[in-house]
Amino acid sequence: MLPNFFDRQYILTNIIGIKFEMPKLGDVIVFKAPPDPDKDYIKRVIGVPGDTILIENGIVYVNGKILDQKKFLPSTTETHGGSFLKEGATITVPPESYFVMGDNRPGSSDSREWGYVPFKYLVGKSLYAYWPLDKAGLVTNPYE
Repeated sequence: MLPNFFDRQYILTNIIGIKFEMPKLGDVIVFKAPPDPDKDYIKRVIGVPGDTILIENGIVYVNGKILDQKKFLPSTTETHGGSFLKEGATITVPPESYFVMGDNRPGSSDSREWGYVPFKYLVGKSLYAYWPLDKAGLVTNPYE
């Protein structure tokens, strides 16, 4: 999840709150990896149930509008399609599912490759990075 998170960083995740408040656009969540449920992944929510997602010419569209990624990614970051969400194709997030992407767009294994994250795979919402100490701080939603 570079540039915002990195390997061996410790992050406090709220595993209770996910039962009472559904993830929303911009939340950073932890979930069982759809390609390998023995592993946990951390990614950013890009689409919630009912949202339409389109990637075209390096730009992400959610519900027909350009997703403002400058709030959490460098303005030069481009996002390209994958084997699940192909460039120029529009998908609709089904009920009880989420579309997620890593902040390290060129190197992220995410919904563009393997599809939706079912609600039952969610572990929790990331709240606070606590190690290493020089990187400690709240994990915020850039859209709130």
